Amino acid sequence: MKKKVLMRKCLGCNEMKDKRTLIRIVKSKDNKFAIDLTGKLNGRGAYVCNNMACFEKVKKTKGLNRAFKHNVPEDIYITLYKEINKIE
Repeated sequence: MKKKVLMRKCLGCNEMKDKRTLIRIVKSKDNKFAIDLTGKLNGRGAYVCNNMACFEKVKKTKGLNRAFKHNVPEDIYITLYKEINKIE
């Protein structure tokens, strides 16, 4: 049986990509934010490619704030930056 590929859109480049290749940022019901590398945390998710160009675009355009309709704390951007640098 063939596995279904789940596609999600990156907030930086607006390209549809395989969910497993993107980094997921999650907002829980109590407005707590987290970087979800497992893809299994409960809550609303937004996705960013694991490259610096997409990260910089998301930060500059405040893409996460728009996606969540909420101000995303600076520490989430710092954690995301560190995670992308670890991958690249």
